[in-house]
Order: sequence, then structure tokens, then C-alpha cells
Amino acid sequence: MATSSRIAPAEPAKSPSQLREWLLRGHPREMDGPHARDVPHHEHPWWQVMCLTGVDYFSTLGYQPGIAALAAGALSPVATLILVLITLFGALPMYKRVAEESPYGDGSISMLERLLSWWQGKLLVLALIGFVATGFVITITLSAADATAHITENPFTGFLHGYEVPITLALIGLLGAVFLKGFSEAVGIAVGIVVIYLLLNVVVIGTALYEVATHPTVLGDWRDAVSADYGNPLVMVGVALLLFPRLALGLSGFETGVVVMPLVAGDPADTPRNPAGRIRNTRKLLTVAALIMSVLLMTSSIATTLLIPHEEFEEGGEAYGRALSFLAHEYLGDLFGTVYDVSTILILWFAGASALAGLLNIVPRYLPRYGMAPDWARAVRPLVIIYTLICFLVTILFRASVTAQAGAYATGVLAVITSATVAVTLSARRRRQRRATLGFGLVSLIFIYTTAVTVFGDLGGLQIAGIFIAAIVVISLVSRVWRSTELRATEVSFDDVAERFVAEGSRDGFVRIIANHPDERSSREYLVKEREEREASHIPGSDPVLFLEVTVSDASEFAPTVRVAGEEIAGHRVLRAESASIPNGIAAVLLAIRDRTGKRPHVYFGWVEGNPLKYLARFVLFGEGDIAPVTREILRKAEPDASRRPAIHVG
Repeated sequence: MATSSRIAPAEPAKSPSQLREWLLRGHPREMDGPHARDVPHHEHPWWQVMCLTGVDYFSTLGYQPGIAALAAGALSPVATLILVLITLFGALPMYKRVAEESPYGDGSISMLERLLSWWQGKLLVLALIGFVATGFVITITLSAADATAHITENPFTGFLHGYEVPITLALIGLLGAVFLKGFSEAVGIAVGIVVIYLLLNVVVIGTALYEVATHPTVLGDWRDAVSADYGNPLVMVGVALLLFPRLALGLSGFETGVVVMPLVAGDPADTPRNPAGRIRNTRKLLTVAALIMSVLLMTSSIATTLLIPHEEFEEGGEAYGRALSFLAHEYLGDLFGTVYDVSTILILWFAGASALAGLLNIVPRYLPRYGMAPDWARAVRPLVIIYTLICFLVTILFRASVTAQAGAYATGVLAVITSATVAVTLSARRRRQRRATLGFGLVSLIFIYTTAVTVFGDLGGLQIAGIFIAAIVVISLVSRVWRSTELRATEVSFDDVAERFVAEGSRDGFVRIIANHPDERSSREYLVKEREEREASHIPGSDPVLFLEVTVSDASEFAPTVRVAGEEIAGHRVLRAESASIPNGIAAVLLAIRDRTGKRPHVYFGWVEGNPLKYLARFVLFGEGDIAPVTREILRKAEPDASRRPAIHVG
């Protein structure tokens, strides 16, 4: 039976700085990978978790009708209908498949990560994280800007008009302060906010539709305007399809729905490997949320388009960024309108909180596992400060304009959804599900087109995403180089044969190990290697030796479990292991042998010839290079006590 050893990481250096201590308070000692399935979560009924995701999803009603009216004009209801159809028959089925294949809160990014290996998979994930960061940052800034619009346009606080940028900065700063103090997702609060907000929207939209029904001339005027501009219904549909990319904000929230899956309560019979109840309930969550949002989007588009003059949607107009609020004040009075504004401001506030929580979840979920995040990035407070400053910069650049940020927001949202459609299509193809492949492939084409149109129609979103991607890649690669001499592996397992070899090899008081690069793995290879090392390092002929061969499995990984297997070849005892890096793997095995036997291992290497810079690059990218000095440095950092550190011999 195979046994394993845990390797304790070195204690972090103490710092006398009170500021540093405050920033790193709560710094976790170990990071969970994105596939950790045994992490406990406080679970809730699916409809409560739907409200948590709805804080982000449903809050788009605050600005979506106005953006649709500006983009499509009188054709807004038709364009919104296209959005609803794509939501229900494209995005919804696709994210149901994501929920089935990624039920642990990984989201769609992990599906692509599993489909692609080595460095191309890691770089793709980094690029997608850049787009996700774009979407989340713009969610914070856009939501805060729209909350500001509801404040400044309210008749009781209209004196604040002209101070949009300072107010938005204050809202973002307050949001950051909440997270610096300590923030935990309160499902109960989200339920209350979402329920009240949806009920108020039903009242506002219902009142507006009643006005349309009691004034049939409004509908007739709209029909005449659309007929005069477009004439043929097919032309209307065609134009609406072309306008779809500009309305894609209404699709935000699907990715959040699968990220929060660990919070969804399943069935008592659920197991970590088969959470069937959680998957089924998450599908309910996605379906009900999509249906509610589709109805509200459709009816709000009809109401706002028919009852609000187009000039009021433009910047400076009373319906700019707050179309439904305009209707609430117009038809239900300023008192009710103020209540609606407060509700909208609260849900937009929590949309920003949800986005910031998502940002804080991205780095620890992926980058530490790649070795691509500095050590302090595991702490919440430094990241909160960085993200808050970034949001400040974005707000100033866009001057707290909702419409100006719509393109950047859509770029981030659509890039993530498009990657999800591609991942689902590739997954269906690998399963040889022909009909599913064709259906999801068509959805992928729609979103690829939509993303391309959005990106080239407003390069601002691509520029922001490019900045995020470049920053993430550069920081990640620098961190990877900086952390390359860490021990990495925290667990080493030995099979029965390897366990016996180690036990018998340590009986004489020494554990002597020859590091070997396997070639032919013949009797002659091991005989020659043993003779060379005994002569160069003066190993007594009576002392037994073990050969240790570490091969690279996937150099793009950072901290895999090292599994050691024993094999006897022509009388020579060989320990074989796989690791993401040869020096790190050797160091981990040596420390595990020391801990098992209580004896200090001696390992023997041969010198290599060549340019040290070339070997450095080979080590960072391919896990190889000049093995001996790098192994010694890893051991030096992992074991400060030189008397307990495995001995390195080079001959």
C-alpha cells in the first residue's frame, strides 16, 4: 500500500511593521486549488443563492433599458426580444452544461483549463482572468456610477448634480473600506434587497404598461415610427440582430451563478464526486433567474421606449442611466420614486460588492497553483487596496459615465461567456455528442460574432482588458521566477517497493542517493553511473546506493503531489518520480526520505556544461536545467537548519 508524507512549509519571516501585520492579517498558510472538493461551505436553498447572484444580475435593470433605448431607439423592444431569445435558448442551456461539468465553483474557465494542457492552457487562463477582471472592475465602477445617477437625479438630492465623479469615488471608496474592515456574503441581506427591488420593479413596470394600455395612441405612434424607419419586419429583425452586441449587458450574472455553486444546498445523498442534487438545484437557479430577468427586460423595454422621449435617454436627460426610475417618479410620484431610487442604489451597491468579492476570489483560486502570484496576494487587504485604486482610475477616465463604460463592460462579460460556449462545445465534441456539438457550436458562433463586434465597435473595453491581461501575465511570470526555488510540493507518496528500498537503504546509518537522468535505463547505464559517482565522490563500495530519477510531467504546473515508485533493474534499485520541476521534485523526495528514516540523505550529482543563462531559462520554462545548484538552493530555503538539510555532492 502506498504511503505519503506531508512536508511542512518554512515559517514566514516575522515583520515588526504594524502596517504589514494589519495588511496580512488572515493570510492563509496554504491555498486551495480550484478543484478542492472537500472545502466546507454554508449551504442555502437554491432560491436564496439566486438572490445572491441576482444582486449582480437583476441590478442591470437600473441601466439596461436606457442603454437599449440609446442603442436601438424605437427598435429597442425588438432588439431586447432578440436578447431574451438568445438568453433562454443559448446562454441558459450552455451554462446548465457548465454547472454539470464544473460543480465546484470553478466556473467555465476551469473547463478550458482542463481541455488545454501545458503552458498554452495556463496563458489562456491568464488572458481569460484579464477579461473577467475587466468585467468585474467595470461592474463596480458602472454600478457605482449608476447609483450616483439615481442620487443626483432625485428631486430631493438634485443639488448634487455636477459632482458625479466625487460621489462615485466616495461610493467605491466606501465599498473598499467595507472589505478592508471585513466582509462576508450575507445571503439573507441579499434576499431582502432583491425581493424588495423586484417587487418595486413589478409595480413600476405594471403601472407603465397600464399607462400604455389606457393610451393606445402611444402604441400606435411607436408602430408608425418603426414602420417608417424600417418598413419590412424582416429588416427590423435583421437590424435588431446587428444591435444585439450593444445590449449584451443583460447577460451578466450567468458566470456568477456557476461560481457560487458550492453555496447551493443539494440532496442528502450528494457526494463530493457526485453532487447531483447541487447540480439540479443550480440548474433551477439559472432557469428561474433567466426567466425573471427575461420578463423584466422585455416589459421594461416596452414601457420605457413607448413612454419616455428619446432625448431624455441621452446624457444630460432625466432618464439617462435611470429609465425605470424616471417612470417611477413620473407616474407614481416623487415619494415612491425616492423609495425606488434607494432600492436601486442598494442593489447597485451590492452588485459592486459581489463583483469585488469575485475579484478577490480569482487570484487565490488560480494563480497560486501556477506559482504566478506573490505571497502577499493570498491576503485580502492588499488586493482590496489595489482593486479600489484601479476602480478609482477607471472612474476618473470614464468620468463616472454609465454609457461610456457600457462597451468595456460588455467586452469583459462577452469574452467570458464566449469562452464558456467554446469550452462547452469542445466538451460535447470530445464526448461525441453530435447534436449537442452542433447546437452549442451555433451558440458559440453567435457569441464570437457578438464579442468581435463589441470589441471593434468600442476599443476601450479591449484596451482595458489588454492592460489587465498584460499586467496579470507580467506579474505572474515575475512571480513564477521569484518563487521558482520554493519547495512547491507539500506531499510525497511512496509505493510499497519504494518504501522498502528506502527502509533497507538506510540501515547502515546513511541514505546515499545518485541522481540520474534516465536514458536507455539499461544495466550498463546504471553500472557506469554508479562507478563514476563512487569514484568522484569517494562512496565506499560497501555502502548501498539508490538511484533517483525525476521526470517532468507538466512544467506549467507548480505544486503537484510527487509520487515515488520503486523498480529494480538488473540488481540496481531505482526510485522513479514525476514532478513539475526536476530540482523541486528531488528536494521534496529527499526531505520526505529524511522525515521517514530520521537520517540525513546524501545525494550525488554530476556537473553540467553550458551557458548558465540557458539552463536558467530551461529550469523556469521546462523544469530542467542545472539541477545540482538549484536543488541545493531549494533545500536551503526549505530547511534553514544546515545540520538537518540533505547533503549535496557534485563530482
